[in-house]
Amino acid sequence: MKKVNQIILLCIMLSSIVYGKEIEKTISSPDGLLRITVQIQDQITWELTYNDQIVAGPSPVSLTLLQQGVLGENPTLVNSFTESKNETIQTSFYKKSSVRNHYNALILEFKNDYSLQFRVFNEGAAYRFVTNIEDEIKVVNERVSFVFPESNYAYIPYIGETLGRYQSPFERVYEKLKVEKIVGDSLILTPLMVTNQNGTSVVITEANLENYPGMFLKANENANGFIAEHAAFPMEEKQGGYNNLQSIVNKRADYIAKTNGDRTFPWRVIAVAENDYELLDNDLVYNLAEPSRIEDESWIKPGKVAWDWWNDWNLYNVDFRAGINTNTYKYYIDFAAEFGIEYVILDDGWSESTDLLKIVPEINLQEIIDYGKERGVDIVLWAGWLPLDRDMDKVLKKYSKMGVKGYKIDFMNRDDQKMVDFYYRVAEKTAFYKQIVLFHGAYKPTGLHRTYPNVLTFEGVFGLEQVKWTSYKEFPKYDVTAPYIRMLAGPMDYTPGAMRNANLQNWRAINSEPMSQGTRCHQLAMYILYESPFSMLADNPVNYQREPECTEFIASIPTVFDETVALAGEVGEYLAIARRKGDAWYIAAMTNWDPGTIELNLSFLPKKEYSATVFSDGINADRAARDYKKETIILNNHEKIQIDMQPGGGWAAILKPVD
Repeated sequence: MKKVNQIILLCIMLSSIVYGKEIEKTISSPDGLLRITVQIQDQITWELTYNDQIVAGPSPVSLTLLQQGVLGENPTLVNSFTESKNETIQTSFYKKSSVRNHYNALILEFKNDYSLQFRVFNEGAAYRFVTNIEDEIKVVNERVSFVFPESNYAYIPYIGETLGRYQSPFERVYEKLKVEKIVGDSLILTPLMVTNQNGTSVVITEANLENYPGMFLKANENANGFIAEHAAFPMEEKQGGYNNLQSIVNKRADYIAKTNGDRTFPWRVIAVAENDYELLDNDLVYNLAEPSRIEDESWIKPGKVAWDWWNDWNLYNVDFRAGINTNTYKYYIDFAAEFGIEYVILDDGWSESTDLLKIVPEINLQEIIDYGKERGVDIVLWAGWLPLDRDMDKVLKKYSKMGVKGYKIDFMNRDDQKMVDFYYRVAEKTAFYKQIVLFHGAYKPTGLHRTYPNVLTFEGVFGLEQVKWTSYKEFPKYDVTAPYIRMLAGPMDYTPGAMRNANLQNWRAINSEPMSQGTRCHQLAMYILYESPFSMLADNPVNYQREPECTEFIASIPTVFDETVALAGEVGEYLAIARRKGDAWYIAAMTNWDPGTIELNLSFLPKKEYSATVFSDGINADRAARDYKKETIILNNHEKIQIDMQPGGGWAAILKPVD
């Protein structure tokens, strides 16, 4: 009987209908709600439905090679089969200790040595090309399109080009637009989000991006949706940009990638949710990435880091001149040791800008490293990518020997094939020297943090640093939008922790004594809500020392967790997430500039009582954003709690079992 049921299930999952030349194949998610239908005729198209309602498509796909022609044009299907997988993956330094990798797959093999693989999960779908060509190939173009015939709105991060069409810091706000209102030829960063009239929310991104350029999107003028554009391979570059730390491409090839012909290509990912908050706990990118290539991960240490640059080294009430010097960093180390912060970073300025081997005379690096080691605090160095790339082996060897534990690498601002290869080289070589990596000036994560778990986090987010100079006044709205879109791709280094907080009327951009938009509890909540195994404390150590309650609370929150539960939320409005580490739970919520009240059902908790340390917006936080209330209450899983948040507000709690 079991065998008969399996045959029936296979027939439901895979249908093949031939009308003349047309062939149709379908594959469904394990729960049967999502279904991809692939049609093969003069081209290959896919369509995705949820509960029999259209989500996306039909969308054509192809891969154009310089010598082999267009794979996907007038295709000849020679074989097709299905696979199913239901396994538990043990993770490394993630938002949960294990993930379920459960999908049904359809593999279509075509004449001319290529195939298409489709995987359908309960939370989304993905597809990729696979080629089995012996020789090296040049990819001229990959046709990737996403059609949304029933779209409602799209959340669009335009690229914001600075030094060329494909060069960007990947830090942009979201514009909520009708799809038909999107600017025609403007490039759009991924991930992006589309909401459909049937209520589904869709996030488009990519996974397992290796030896290949990243995917931008632009409006498809012939359909209600998007088509991909990839940066061509760089042929000529010149040094320039901030402090001559960037490589500006001034000539590109007539192909996007030169690569092995026997390979898999990046996954094109379509995450789907019936309710927005489901996107807050989506594992598609992690599941689709290559497994860890580091055999021994025991040396990798996630944690928090005291950051110097955001607060402009602006110490006060000290008896030395603060700045980029040894005494200042010893103070940062003392602060980190006092509160149990694992790292201190030396940001831009510790070395000559374009030569990482030349330490400025004001810095005694070995003394700083040794001072930190005595106090249980490790040192991380900032590095511009171009000088690091030029002297990578010398730099890594020298500073590893001195005791440096990792690097913040900055200003890549590209995702063409050459730059993507740089990320992998850095990940592999730093792993050899047992050093961690944080990428700033970075494109979105695509799974590198699974393949090389020493890569702990990425920027690629319009983070707190922007408040130092921007005129943008909608940070609280962005703060409750990015988690649904950008964070779905992987960890994001937003760099939270401001102790100077302001409401909309009082906020202004200040470089040396910056302030955040929104309340103190808005900042505290980020340490629970935002995924980042290497999480910054952005503000001045003296400011933290003057606010010991908040600082101790921040320091006690882990940066990796055993379990994540998305509780509630609506993109651009609010969100609430619970995370577990051991037997302790960490729960937080945030809102935009609109005050709000939400009710959280605590039924996800085990059946026991918890002592909860709660930080909530003070009654006057709408006027004085630093106003907060701390209290200890008893909670259990039978309760529903009401959370009241002021404009730009937040709420955060740590729950520990009552003995």
